[in-house]
Amino acid sequence: MSRAVRFDRYGDVDVLHVTDVEDPQAGPGQVQVTVRAAGVNPGEVPIREGAYEQQWPSTFPSGQGSDFAGVVSALGPDVTAPSVGTEVIGWSDERGGQAELVVVPAAQVVPKPPEVPWEVAGGLYVAGGTAVGVVDAVAPHQGETVVVSGAAGGVGVMAVQLARRDGADVIGIASAANADWLSAHGVRPVPYGDGLAERLHEAAPGGLDAWIDLYGGGYLDLAASLGVPPERTATIIDFGAAEKTGAQVVYGSNTPGAAALTLLAGLIAGGELDVPVAAAYPLDQVRAAYTELAKRHTRGKIVLVP
Repeated sequence: MSRAVRFDRYGDVDVLHVTDVEDPQAGPGQVQVTVRAAGVNPGEVPIREGAYEQQWPSTFPSGQGSDFAGVVSALGPDVTAPSVGTEVIGWSDERGGQAELVVVPAAQVVPKPPEVPWEVAGGLYVAGGTAVGVVDAVAPHQGETVVVSGAAGGVGVMAVQLARRDGADVIGIASAANADWLSAHGVRPVPYGDGLAERLHEAAPGGLDAWIDLYGGGYLDLAASLGVPPERTATIIDFGAAEKTGAQVVYGSNTPGAAALTLLAGLIAGGELDVPVAAAYPLDQVRAAYTELAKRHTRGKIVLVP
């Protein structure tokens, strides 16, 4: 037996619990991984609350979580790589990441470089893949000015750095508490709140070329009012505003897979990408982890450590 996060009905954090389950067994094409860290992501909340029941219904009892990193502990009968004992980063499409053991297709894990800490690796796939996808969607070029709203969140901390790697001048909208971190990573911080449009005019008097919205709450309307072309605007959260303004929508489930994960892990290992971990909670404290996530003021990722 091993332990895993479960919920037996839709609801708030109180429906989450950790329970003993039968160890998942690796079948054909699959690997079993002993999890060392697992990510906590905003998109898991509406699934657990039942908001996406039509698109992604839950079968109860339901597991939770996509991101994980750990050590390969068993192989399916036809799998030869990766070998048992390999440290890997991966993802589950079956809501199984938040557990002591997870089974996934072998194609859904990549080697974890030793330089990448477990807590960073465990929360990398969803936020990192989304960051790659949303930056690719607006395609920043050398010398262009790109705004990122929600610039210090789990996706934002990577998106701003990836846009900088593409040569863009990046303006990060975030709280004043995150200004020093953004500045240290070559991003020009601008605090949110009243007067934001004026502050952006001052920061970029020549205009804005692209906008990445990672927060919602009216930022797509602001981007449109500031003349950012809709085809150079993308959101991961404000679907209604995107339909109205013509902005692109980037869904986490449609973002790059193993190739992006390998790229991100290599950048982290080489010191070219900094991924802060806001907090690491024991698996038993899954409710506390999601309570913290709901505050929307964390810098970087929140992870669970089985």
